[in-house]
This record gives sequence, C-alpha cells and structure tokens, in this order.
Amino acid sequence: MKMWKSLILGLSLLGLTTSSLAALQPLDKVVTIVNDSVILQSDVDAMLKTVHLNAARQGQSLPDDSILINQVLEKLIMETLQLQQADQFGIRIDDNRLDSAIAQLAAERNLSVAQLQQELAGAGISYAIFREQIRRDLTASEARTIMVRRRINILPQEVDNLATQLNQQQQEGVQYNVSHILIRLDEGATQADRQAAERKANDLVGQLNKGANFTSLAYSASNGPKALQGGAWGWMSPEEMPTIFADQIHAQGKGAIIGPFRSGVGYHILKINDVKGLETISVTEVNARHILLKTSVILSDDGAKKELEQVRKDIQSGQRSFADAAQALSADPGSAVNGGELGWQTPDIYVPEFKAQIETLPKGTISEPFKTVHGWHIVEVLDRRQVDRTDAAVKNRAYRILFSRKFNEEAQAWLQELRAGAYIEEPGYDDEQG
Repeated sequence: MKMWKSLILGLSLLGLTTSSLAALQPLDKVVTIVNDSVILQSDVDAMLKTVHLNAARQGQSLPDDSILINQVLEKLIMETLQLQQADQFGIRIDDNRLDSAIAQLAAERNLSVAQLQQELAGAGISYAIFREQIRRDLTASEARTIMVRRRINILPQEVDNLATQLNQQQQEGVQYNVSHILIRLDEGATQADRQAAERKANDLVGQLNKGANFTSLAYSASNGPKALQGGAWGWMSPEEMPTIFADQIHAQGKGAIIGPFRSGVGYHILKINDVKGLETISVTEVNARHILLKTSVILSDDGAKKELEQVRKDIQSGQRSFADAAQALSADPGSAVNGGELGWQTPDIYVPEFKAQIETLPKGTISEPFKTVHGWHIVEVLDRRQVDRTDAAVKNRAYRILFSRKFNEEAQAWLQELRAGAYIEEPGYDDEQG
C-alpha cells in the first residue's frame, strides 16, 4: 500500500516542469483511501470552507475544525462510495443540469448566480471547485435514489390503511359554522302537543327551503339557547358541538338545511352556514381522439404532415369519418381499434406538445398536424369534464408518505452496507507520505 501511494505522488510530480519545481508548493496529500479512490487534504479543506459559509449564513456557531474534521471526512467517504456506484451505472450530470441546479440554489438564497460567486469568493471558495462539488452531490444523490428505489416495496393495503387515517385526520380538522332552531316540547307534553310542534318545525323547514331568512325565523320561533343570537352557534368542530348536531351534519355541505329531527327536548332544525378545513380536489379530464403517423425511410416528416392535412380536409368535408380514418391509418394500435379514441384522461399524462393541443383546442375542433416524439398527429377534443379526485389525491399523498418513510430507512441501511463492504484506510499515517 505504501508503494501504491508513493506511485500516486510520483505520477503527480510528472506534470511539473523544471521551472515550476523551483517554486514548488506543499504537495496535496492523501488523507484517506476509499476502495480505489483517494480523498485529498484539499477536498477536506474545501468542504470545511463550505460548512463555515453555510453556518455563517444561518448565524450558527461551529466547534473548532479539529472537531468538525471527522464529520467532514465521514461525509466525503460516504460521498465517494456513492460516486463509485454512480460510475458503475454510468451516471453523469451534464453542464446544463448542473447550471440549473446552481441557479436554483442561488435563488433559494435570494441571490443571483453572480452574487453567489461573489459570496463564495469572499469565503475563499473557488467557484470551479464549488461547481464540481455540486456535480458530485447530484451524482451521488442520483445513484442513491436508483439503488434505494429497488429495495422499496409498498403494498396496496398499506396505501389504503394510511389513506383511511389521513381521511380521518382531515375530518378532525373540519369546522362548521352552524345555526339552530329548536321547537321545544315541555316535559309531559301530550300527543297533540308533539304533533303541533312537529307541524310547526316542518312549516319552518318549508319556509327555509323557499329562501326564508334563518336568523329571522330563529328570533321569532326558536326556543333554543342561541335564539337571541339568531340561532347562531358560530364555528365548531364536530367534537365541540352537541352530539345530536354532529350526528346530523355528517357528509353535509355549506348551505344545507337539516331537519327537523327530534330529541328528548323537542324538534331541531340546523343550517350549515359555512365549512372550512374540508379540502376537495377537482381535475379536468379530456376525452380526445387522434390519428398518429410515424415517419420512416418511406414516409418523411413532410410526407406525414401532408397526408394528415389531406385526412383532416376529408374529415371536415364529410368524405370520411374520423373513426374510419383512425382505424385505417393510425400507428397507435391501442386507440386505432376504437376509432382513435383515447378515453377520459387528465392532460398531464401526455407529452408536452400533445398536452398543449388538448388543453387549448375547442371541443369538436380537429387540430392542424403537429409533431411529438411519437410522430405526427391530428387530434380532436370530444368533451371535457370536471372530476372529483379527492380520494385519489389522498391515496397519492399516502403513497408519497410511505415512500418517503421507507426511502429514508432503506437509504440508511444501504449506506451502512456500502460502507461495511468497502476498503477504507483511515487517516493517521502522515509519516508515510514523505
């Protein structure tokens, strides 16, 4: 091993000219060996500077470098192991993606990229070294994601169970603004008294359903505890309101008139004035149909476009139907058998060019020919509809929560296994560097 390290240092010296040897600076030394890679003192120094810069931005005090250095070295070791995995997968972060990540990082700090460069220079950090560190971070993260995803298994029952819990929690956060009218029955009321009270309650509900003002009726007719407030109970969660109220308002929405319903004290009428904390998610679905032509050595881009232009004219003139043309010509076998119909879908599932067409086309209009990665298309929007996707959104959220939990657990396990299986020569052999 000593001979191997000496060879590394010897090869480093081969790049020096005679004149540069005259002004030789202290040689960057190997601090740790990780499998077939090395961590240099300059790597440690650069990361220490970054740690100090981040702490300064957050107003956070740090211990001495002698204490930090072990944490920095451990981070570099784990990063190196992940980079070795990335190299096996052929993962590369190109300059465009790197520049985008740095721009986003600068924006999160409320800085331009130029201002970020100035801040780095002020901390003694080379921008070139900083760029490569970000590239390393992104590369290591992608390798980690690829490897850990393979270890995660989420069962449908797990998603359903968590979605049920999330729905219950959502209901717990719901509040209702409720008003109340009570037609009271005194203790010992006769059958006639009960029938009269019921008729009065039904009459009030009839007036309310025709648009009568609930507050005015509560002032004039209610015997309830909030009669002098126009029957208003204000905002309450189901847990805070009387049980008889909570049992009735279940699954009722804003503006609902509920009742009359009877309790031991009389007949009750409720109005839900407003609801908050109950989120619903609605999405637009589009039913569209298309014809796809794929280019080949026989059919050029220009040829495909012209053919679709002619097909479009024939359909518009009534010479042929869209369905017949799709069945005869479309290179999308899944939709061609259905006359080109794609069924009800959200636009987000389609590639950007196709998505843009079906989001903007008026219903019943056939588009001009356009190109996507799949080929040349014409498309017609048959209909649009709003669909409640609250349940689907809750299940998606449940899946993301489960994935995040398992990813963090599995990532830690994977990193431990990676480190346990690696050859790592720890620091503490400076005497061998000469």
